[in-house]
Amino acid sequence: MIHPRPSPIAAALYTLRDLEVDVIIMHGPAGCCFRTGRLLEDEGIRVITTAMSENDFIFGAGEKLSKTIREVYETFKPENIGVVGTCASMIIGENMKKVVKEADVDSNIIVVETHGGFDSGDNTAGAILTLKAANKAELIDEDEVKRQTQMLQKATQLEKTRGMAKGEYIQPNYGDNKVKVANMIIDALNVNKKVSIVLNAKKETSYLFADIMSVPWSKYYPDNLPVFIANTDENIGLPYIKHHATVVNSNVDKKMDYITGGLDEYPVTGIKAQTILEDEDCDVTIVLGVPHAVDITKVPGKTIAVTDGPRLVKPLMDMGYDYVITELDAHSKTLGAKNIVESEFASTLRGLLE
Repeated sequence: MIHPRPSPIAAALYTLRDLEVDVIIMHGPAGCCFRTGRLLEDEGIRVITTAMSENDFIFGAGEKLSKTIREVYETFKPENIGVVGTCASMIIGENMKKVVKEADVDSNIIVVETHGGFDSGDNTAGAILTLKAANKAELIDEDEVKRQTQMLQKATQLEKTRGMAKGEYIQPNYGDNKVKVANMIIDALNVNKKVSIVLNAKKETSYLFADIMSVPWSKYYPDNLPVFIANTDENIGLPYIKHHATVVNSNVDKKMDYITGGLDEYPVTGIKAQTILEDEDCDVTIVLGVPHAVDITKVPGKTIAVTDGPRLVKPLMDMGYDYVITELDAHSKTLGAKNIVESEFASTLRGLLE
């Protein structure tokens, strides 16, 4: 793997966000995962650092961690605190569990012993460790840990076989012209061709990718509405994720025709979407979010992938997509969002339809 990839530390932070902890303490240098921490504050989570220094890398920083835990408790009175390791604290063998126990504060503390140098190199390792720690803290049950672990392992396999973690260098590519592709979709609808829109998105990124489904299709094509397929099951996942699904379902242009699963099941919901698409036999299909989870070679008609990764454009084209559109910074645009966020491609469609 020669591309920079999200680290297990960042994955642990996002998973603690999904668990709705009140405060996260990063036991490491002040700059570790700085951008992720700042973005998470848009979600209302307070992210604190123990700010380890060079001296701490040699002699340890247990007292710093203990002091930080006590200060966090006195300042915020949080119900749940996440304590996350970093390369600095984990490589020197800092005993965070011991420090947390000795800090003796009246909060539920989830200790995640993770760092960026795991042998697997997979960011999902940090998420899995967080789920196991949350189970020990009695925030989730074992069945939910097993289900999410299976999804995370499948997500890793998906990236390694079809995505950005395949191994070879992939030149960033910003995909096809949005106006050209949007006109192709509109032209198809104008002559009564059948169009399907598939949302196969990851968690909160659904707020951006679902924007195409909030285009007023019913206003312009009341007799030829696109088929809506989405992984927005409101009964699957943590409450935080279920809420996202409910918001999306409530704010699109029409009721979903098919629900393929939950927003944290994107590695497998693409398979169900693919089966539906084979039966629907559409002239044009748009797949949003994680389009490489759909084996597009088995889908009839023209196909369009909408992704947030410039390094995913080539793999998606290699898979057989006719067009690939990029939506940049989906994660940063949707962190802290409470409703659907405008996407460039949906905005282009709206402008051409008006």
